[in-house]
Amino acid sequence: MTEAMIRKKPGMASVKDMPLLQDGPPPGPSAMAISLVFRKRNTLRVELFSILQAEEDERFVSEWKKYLDYEADVMKDVPGWKVGENVYNSGRWMPPATGELRPDVW
Repeated sequence: MTEAMIRKKPGMASVKDMPLLQDGPPPGPSAMAISLVFRKRNTLRVELFSILQAEEDERFVSEWKKYLDYEADVMKDVPGWKVGENVYNSGRWMPPATGELRPDVW
């Protein structure tokens, strides 16, 4: 598109003769509306994460109980063995990162 069509002038005699045409933001939602949308989206993300974490915790507890039952069955003849006790003695408990507790057991 030419300047003559944009500014509705037949031709350009001089730059000084042309009316000002200042760029502005595109029409659409305001910054406040965008901020509210992102805040709502973040709230929903936190709620969803909480639900998914609760489901994963429930699955983990169920699998952990199965694992402890299996450990008790396997180690029943070993004197002094305490089921569920940490053998590394680090003082820290870390849950498994992903997947099953012991894939080879099931």
